[in-house]
Amino acid sequence: MTSTTSPSTSPSTSPGTSSGTAAHPLVRRSGSTPTRGRGRRTGLVGGLVGAALLLMGAPAVAADGGPGGRRLVDHTVRAGETATGLAVRYHAWTAELISHNHLGSSAALHVGQHVEIPVVVAALRHRTHRAAPHRLPDPRTARVRRAVAGAANRAGVDPHLALAVAWQESGWQMDRRSGAGAIGAMQVLPGTGRWMSLYAGRPLHLRRLGDNATAGTTLLRVLDRETPTTRRAIGAYYQGLGAVREHGLYRDTRAYVANVTAIRDRLEAGRPPA
Repeated sequence: MTSTTSPSTSPSTSPGTSSGTAAHPLVRRSGSTPTRGRGRRTGLVGGLVGAALLLMGAPAVAADGGPGGRRLVDHTVRAGETATGLAVRYHAWTAELISHNHLGSSAALHVGQHVEIPVVVAALRHRTHRAAPHRLPDPRTARVRRAVAGAANRAGVDPHLALAVAWQESGWQMDRRSGAGAIGAMQVLPGTGRWMSLYAGRPLHLRRLGDNATAGTTLLRVLDRETPTTRRAIGAYYQGLGAVREHGLYRDTRAYVANVTAIRDRLEAGRPPA
């Protein structure tokens, strides 16, 4: 995942996305140990546009209270919610949401936490004037979903878990690249891709959707075998296997695991990921 920079005064993307990205922590090989506090990931890669997959509309907006055409909305965080997911849902900027609530570089949210969401009023008005009785899935994210689920089945990994990780990492978008160089829907670093190529028996090209999905799901299979619980395997995908073995799960890793688990449960129940 990527960390989100402070909000731009003149954003060039749409509400619900981040105005910038920073470092992506390495998903390391077994035995390596990252330095704590470096390269932490946020909930979703900055720049998610997963609103087409959301079946719920934005909640009612509170009275005006924010500067620059913003309205502040109170929200209590529930399991599985992320800063970017909330930005998409409420028509806000991810970077502004993180900055306004002083979430820091990790942008970690915790169940029961109260946040204020600076809703972009202009985007909300545009949504109100646009009739959309049915929301169709974005064909690009639908393609990613099929590729990840197929790769998970071939790898012997729970497809709902793989899809939950992919949603948490990239919002099922293939064009994401972190500041540290993590690539694609599963946010795999080049070194990790070369490692997973050994398991695949062929070179994996991470900019190709099929190979990216294969690398990520193969990594999940390896981590599942190298850790005693699914919770630890998810944590190792985020924190690195060596660090999990040596230090256990860091606080932001525990939040990541809770988010992925909640997304998996929603997918298993036939609901959208956010």
